[in-house]
Amino acid sequence: MIQGFHASKHREAVMEKYDVIVIGAGPGGYVAAIRCAQLGLKTAVVESWIDEQGQPALGGTCLNVGCIPSKALLDSSHHFHQTRHDLAAHGIDVENVTIDVSRMIARKQDIVKTLTNGIAMLFVKHKITWLKGRARFAADRTVEVIPNHHQGHAASIQADHIIIATGSVPAELPFAAVDQDRIVDSTGALAFSRVPESLVVIGGGVIGLELGSVWSRLGAKVTVLIRGETFLPRVEPSVAQAALRTLTEQGLDIRTRAVPTALKKTARSVTVSCQTPEGQTDIETEKVLVAIGRKPNSQDLNLGSQGVTLDERGFIVVDQHCRTSNPRIFAIGDVVRGPMLAHKASEEGIAVAELIAGHAGHVNYRTIPWVIYTHPEIAWVGQTSTELRQAGIPFKQGTFPFKANGRARSLGCIDDHVTIVSHEQTDEILGVHIIGPCASELIAEAVLAMEYRATAEDLARTVHAHPTLSEALHEAALAVDKRPIHL
Repeated sequence: MIQGFHASKHREAVMEKYDVIVIGAGPGGYVAAIRCAQLGLKTAVVESWIDEQGQPALGGTCLNVGCIPSKALLDSSHHFHQTRHDLAAHGIDVENVTIDVSRMIARKQDIVKTLTNGIAMLFVKHKITWLKGRARFAADRTVEVIPNHHQGHAASIQADHIIIATGSVPAELPFAAVDQDRIVDSTGALAFSRVPESLVVIGGGVIGLELGSVWSRLGAKVTVLIRGETFLPRVEPSVAQAALRTLTEQGLDIRTRAVPTALKKTARSVTVSCQTPEGQTDIETEKVLVAIGRKPNSQDLNLGSQGVTLDERGFIVVDQHCRTSNPRIFAIGDVVRGPMLAHKASEEGIAVAELIAGHAGHVNYRTIPWVIYTHPEIAWVGQTSTELRQAGIPFKQGTFPFKANGRARSLGCIDDHVTIVSHEQTDEILGVHIIGPCASELIAEAVLAMEYRATAEDLARTVHAHPTLSEALHEAALAVDKRPIHL
């Protein structure tokens, strides 16, 4: 602990100086800090997160109430649903299957605790100072650290370079105040004490679909309200259509062009009023999940004192190297432009650390993969056919269904596919889009291929083991030139 947190009121504290101060310890901040330390930079991290047990924790939203706990619940709910509905086809008969939600939540918390404690151990290994409190800029490159719960005195620290990695927070609806009881955000939806009889999800993006899937698999009647006309508009159209069909068959009631206008809460339920093409509709439900996206967590940092500029939406303005309008201050992750993805934040953190140390940091934003962890999984990298048409880029594409893949057949996955789009003249791969088993893992091959600017022909001439799911990518690459073998 640095001097100043417990300093006497009558004694001036000595200001601790670092090479780098990182504000925020999510997947962008803690990765940046570790890389800075590896490069020999004296590094401090300021993090204010308090976990469910009231203890300071590293990992930010992703590890504590985001990526990791949601995947833990998705895995548990998938096992439950599979046991109830799919094992009979394998000759496995199981009767009276029940779910103990408290044990499921406890397992999730154990996973989170293990990983956040692991980051703390990495900080010790790399001699990174962890300051437990809230950061606010004071003078030039000086950060005031206000201890959690205001226990002790604030301390001032200084550094040659500062990395802002404060992440994002859930966006809010003006008429839907989150109380984490009847009306919840993603944090509340990860901690239900029992399966609700019904759940209305406002928002049809990644968070809404994943958490809606969790509670739908466990038995809740889930309705998903989407403002726009198109389901998953940023996804390849054939993939979005397949996802809509499959998720509807699984029990999700997905309604597009449904605009919520009011919520009325009682002791036992919530009535959601929404405007549809047919007129106003009222839906009574036990719980409401507000999942309309996230907004940058850029407030209360006193950025103006450092000459750091924000855009109209609250994002910190940065250049291609994540440098702010103050050349000594960088910003990464959800608080800056680009996709709000943990792996994007991590890569930016590494790149900035290397730039500060005098190396050549770089992030290729063309090859950042996206994943939606529903069942089946949805994953993609690069451009969609819609984006290419709009940009006037000539392309060709190939699609291969998993129903023609032996490994997928053995897994019972048949209504899924892989689509590859490549440039019509050069054959360079411009996008890969997957809906199917292990799509989150399969997409890595596509990312690597695009990183090396491979052609569809390159992928088609790469030997894939048999029988594997990856053969579907091989066949899709062959299909780009209309020569698939197994279709």
